[in-house]
Amino acid sequence: MELKEFGAVLASTAEVRWLGLEGPCRTAATVTLEPAGRSRWDEPVRITVRGLAPGQPVTLRASLRDEKGELFRAHARYLADGSGELDLTSAPALGGSFSGLEPMGLFWALKPEKPFQRLVKRDVQTPFAKELEVLDGHDPEPQRLLCQAGLERDFLPPGVRREPVRTRRVRATLFLPSEPATFPGIMDIPGAGGGLLEYRASLLARKGFAVMALAYYNYEDLPKDLKSLHLEYFEEAVNYLLNHPKGEEIMQLHQGKGYVKTQVEIGVMQLQVKECQGLPSAASN
Repeated sequence: MELKEFGAVLASTAEVRWLGLEGPCRTAATVTLEPAGRSRWDEPVRITVRGLAPGQPVTLRASLRDEKGELFRAHARYLADGSGELDLTSAPALGGSFSGLEPMGLFWALKPEKPFQRLVKRDVQTPFAKELEVLDGHDPEPQRLLCQAGLERDFLPPGVRREPVRTRRVRATLFLPSEPATFPGIMDIPGAGGGLLEYRASLLARKGFAVMALAYYNYEDLPKDLKSLHLEYFEEAVNYLLNHPKGEEIMQLHQGKGYVKTQVEIGVMQLQVKECQGLPSAASN
């Protein structure tokens, strides 16, 4: 068969054999992320893949490395629609790290490659870099890479002010909205492990809260363990936030469990009641 005749045959049929895969002609696939480039960690991202064959099976795989270099991954299997498009806001996952209609599943389903690792953002001033891959076929053996895209997920929204707090015994970071007003206060207290974790506080400040991420052990010159828990320390932190020009009433977030969580919650509630009744506090004496 001459070259021209061969080309005519290809043009007259809707099916070809490509890289050992038989099916409708596959064009160059592209993946689109909205918003593209950089977005907040808690902001929805719309994922769309175009240029697939109608009904084509694909596997989407997401990955990122934390600040310690640990790898976290998630994947899901999908089928393109009749026009060769895949929109995760309307296409259910057929299995993998999750199943069903989960437009953000590739974000919340990330699991560590090594067991017992936890995905935690230590430095909110830098973003997480995430990679998204679209592969032909389904697990356990997806085929070739069709397309890929990268994005950054940050934790410190534009306009949010980050203020380290080192006053008396208090070791904390205060996150404030940019607007010239007062805001409801939140005291964000970590659980077991201690340290100073700022990722929730930085994101909540964008929602209109004055948020204090408070360390109470295992950080700088604070106690290294929880052999003793001094509620006066939390009283100092509460008073600092109440007396801040942008702070109002205080709510609390706590990740801990059991005794520590109960003692902290009871102590903070007692301080709030005392403040409402106009009673003097130890930190003001």
